[in-house]
Amino acid sequence: MNKRSLLLVGSALLAGLVAPVWAQTAWPTRPVKLIVPYPPGGPVDQLARAIAPRLGEVLGQSIVVDNKAGASGTIGMDAAIKAEPDGYTFGFGVPGGITVLPHLQKMPYVVDEIQYVSLVARVPQVITVGPKVAATTLTELVAMAKKDPGSLNYGSAGNATTPHLGAELFAQEAGIKMVHVAYKGAAPAVTALLGGEIQVLAADLPAVLQFTARGVKILAVSGARRSEALPNVPTTAELGLPGVVSESNYGIIAAKGTPAAIVQKMQAALVSTLATPEVVSRIATMGAVAVSTTPDEYRKLMQQESVKWGAVVKKAKITLD
Repeated sequence: MNKRSLLLVGSALLAGLVAPVWAQTAWPTRPVKLIVPYPPGGPVDQLARAIAPRLGEVLGQSIVVDNKAGASGTIGMDAAIKAEPDGYTFGFGVPGGITVLPHLQKMPYVVDEIQYVSLVARVPQVITVGPKVAATTLTELVAMAKKDPGSLNYGSAGNATTPHLGAELFAQEAGIKMVHVAYKGAAPAVTALLGGEIQVLAADLPAVLQFTARGVKILAVSGARRSEALPNVPTTAELGLPGVVSESNYGIIAAKGTPAAIVQKMQAALVSTLATPEVVSRIATMGAVAVSTTPDEYRKLMQQESVKWGAVVKKAKITLD
């Protein structure tokens, strides 16, 4: 092989080594898909659309929201987790599909293979009662339930959803018995609460916030921090139930094998997006709190939540039947 041939071979090898690095640092060069595992118009979809425009500006490419609903969010999450790990498909991670359902059924994906990127929002859960319920405080509600065990019906957005488990956690910690009625989503559960079909509802704050004008009474925020949207509503910790901590944590996930450089760039873009006053304000109007994390912080939080909800599932003997 002559000198010219050696130079050509060497150049080709060098190009092969450099090209992937260049491709990663140049990412993204085309629109990025963000899979939302719930229907358009719902709280999770609204969160995604609250961050998408600004996130796209930071990255220099459009963020295309793609709704893939069904099976309690697992269809959309499965699509994101099993996507080509090239940095052009991300997903909205929903807590039920990571921390609850794996304790109840065989999952279509392996939770340990999720590539976490960053949290996007923390959504506090609240304990509410309907207009016809006499209780105006959580203490009064607990007293009613203890006086006549099983007389109160509580609803949820669905069997084994985080609001369902949040209500079970409240009942376990308060030492009360209530009857669970599962609905297909938060909207019909709120309708049942307004109509008196159920008396109690544990729900993500955005699902019930607008209905306080129609008589829904929010008795407590399930956690250690008061909500900025409800500064006068006490927390369960303040009311003597520090073990009742229930919130929905939503974030961005990707497929296993997504290049570290792309994950880092997306995470940095999310940090910037979630620090933008307009985005923070829009998320706050939903009753949620904008929050970013490192991938490792997000992963560890989900592991901790999985242990907690697994214990609740076991103690309450919850099944999907």
